[in-house]
Amino acid sequence: MSNILVAGGGGFVGSHVVDLLLERGDTVTVVDNFATGRRGNVAHLAHHPRFTLVEHDITLPLPADITDARFDRVLDLASPASPLDFATMPLEILAVGSTGTRHLLDLAAAHGARFFLASTSEVYGDPLVHPQPETYWGNVSSIGPRSCYDEAKRFSEALTMAYHRHRDVDVRIVRIFNTYGERMRPDDGRVVNTFVVQALLGEPITLHGDGSQTRSFCHVSDEVGGLVAVLDGDLVGPVNVGNPGEFTMRQLAELVIELTGSSSDIVSVPLPPEREGDPLQRQPDIALIRSTYGWEPSVSLHDGLARMIDHFRAHESL
Repeated sequence: MSNILVAGGGGFVGSHVVDLLLERGDTVTVVDNFATGRRGNVAHLAHHPRFTLVEHDITLPLPADITDARFDRVLDLASPASPLDFATMPLEILAVGSTGTRHLLDLAAAHGARFFLASTSEVYGDPLVHPQPETYWGNVSSIGPRSCYDEAKRFSEALTMAYHRHRDVDVRIVRIFNTYGERMRPDDGRVVNTFVVQALLGEPITLHGDGSQTRSFCHVSDEVGGLVAVLDGDLVGPVNVGNPGEFTMRQLAELVIELTGSSSDIVSVPLPPEREGDPLQRQPDIALIRSTYGWEPSVSLHDGLARMIDHFRAHESL
């Protein structure tokens, strides 16, 4: 079993990764400043004998209780990742994707640890190739409202590969596509939780434009299984991890209304300034991870949304 550091382990995806690692017997230290993560995501682990929480901002030098430990693996899942964060925290996002990632890479190099980078499908931008394979270089604006996140992740990938080539650090890179499920922040501006909250409150469900934009949604339980498969495997990457099932935003809204039993209307609204540059299509090509590790998602959008809605009803104050 491994001793693992998870930066961003208090976040939505990160906390589910932590649960899976502990369940299989690893020892886990989470470092998080909770800028967007939530303490409640890891509160159930407070008394776990193989869990440690260090509250710290990884853009600052790492504290001694991390640098003096010996980690086998260092996981970088630390970044604000929602459209509202892009508008309110652009400098923090750029810092965590550069200085923060470098601090973690330095730690991995010093410990001889495997470094794992959670990158994003946003590196493909508004894609001109559909679906998107790992070989596609992307269509990204370096100056648009989303550029703080897109370019931070593109830089962190380049930085990771530079450490791999020039400092012989053992690395793995994944590109996460749209993920949803339990522990999402209800108010973070992503489309699935926005529609669920609007439906549960009986408010109009707001489609940007005609709702013909598409996304491919992966339930978090499937997603973390794919992430850990790459973490444990031999592929350096990048490796797409997501669900290739593609849905329009209107289809998503209609399914949310059906599953919540809501009386909400679906209304079209203009695209807000912070959503300028949103991709029109997004769908992962997962041939690489499927052929190498036999991984593919198994939770349908219908079943995953039902689980998420039940969680929001039970645990969120709406």
